[in-house]
Amino acid sequence: MKRNPEKNKYMVPALERGIRILELLSACPNGLTMPEMSSLDLPPASLYRMLVTLSELGYIVREDGDRYRLGRKLLSLAYKTIDEHGIAEKSIGLMRELRDLSGETVLLAVLYGNEGIVIDEAVSSQAVKVSVQIGHHFPLHTAAPAKAILAYLPDEERERLVDSIRFTRFTRQTITCRDSFESELRAIRRNGYSLDRGEELEEIRCAGAPILNHAGYPVAAVWISGPASRLDSAALLRCGERVREYAEKISRKFS
Repeated sequence: MKRNPEKNKYMVPALERGIRILELLSACPNGLTMPEMSSLDLPPASLYRMLVTLSELGYIVREDGDRYRLGRKLLSLAYKTIDEHGIAEKSIGLMRELRDLSGETVLLAVLYGNEGIVIDEAVSSQAVKVSVQIGHHFPLHTAAPAKAILAYLPDEERERLVDSIRFTRFTRQTITCRDSFESELRAIRRNGYSLDRGEELEEIRCAGAPILNHAGYPVAAVWISGPASRLDSAALLRCGERVREYAEKISRKFS
């Protein structure tokens, strides 16, 4: 691609090289070693300094064997600032209302490949609370938001995703059987909300519900998350009813 000579004089070479590194790593999910980045045509010392800088800033991760891959910070920035449906922008006001009503942290997530990813949160003001980093990934079989989305997906898409799940046990409450998991999804369709009863972390409880677009497709999920000490079985069910109500309010913004 030819560049405009007039504009070239305003370009920052170091920034350009850093972006080229990120673009190269974006095409290699398993990461690259420095020798494997030879196509960048950068002196090894310069390449190393840039890798260290990007790593310190959280944009790349250095793994064992001196292999570098993209970190989650880029993904979290992308979901925080740009999403095709405007989900975060349309949801945050009602998420804050739900936080104030429930007293617990309220979060927003979408599916990303075979995982869920947190894209926004309204953090509880209580001293003991749940707070999750934007961009955090979570498994499909334990998390309330993932289950809420899966339950409302078209059959073929849901089957494909469930096929990909490895039912890893995290706690005594983790669902580790496909039949049990599919039964759970059917219950979610009947109730309109999903629960996480300490299925990944024993001390955390969650209640979630899907955000549906005008066609009834689950574009995201909103959920309440708090410590087990406050969200016993009865309180968790109340949270389920509340989050379903607020998910329906957010969904109406997509109609």
